[in-house]
Amino acid sequence: MQEIVINTQVIQLDQLLKWEGIIETGGQVRPMLDDGIILVNGQTATERRKKIHPGDTVEIKGVGIWKIVAE
Repeated sequence: MQEIVINTQVIQLDQLLKWEGIIETGGQVRPMLDDGIILVNGQTATERRKKIHPGDTVEIKGVGIWKIVAE
């Protein structure tokens, strides 16, 4: 599991994935959500703007798992 360090108390899921370079545009997250391959804290994510906080885990099946930590 890799760590992603954020310097805010909250970040939106699509922004996090763009910022980390996992996707190029926020629009790319919608098909991934529709396919059910993104999990946040073990639950299937359905909102591209889901709020992600330090302590959360984000998984993209077949790609990786990341733990979100505060700076």
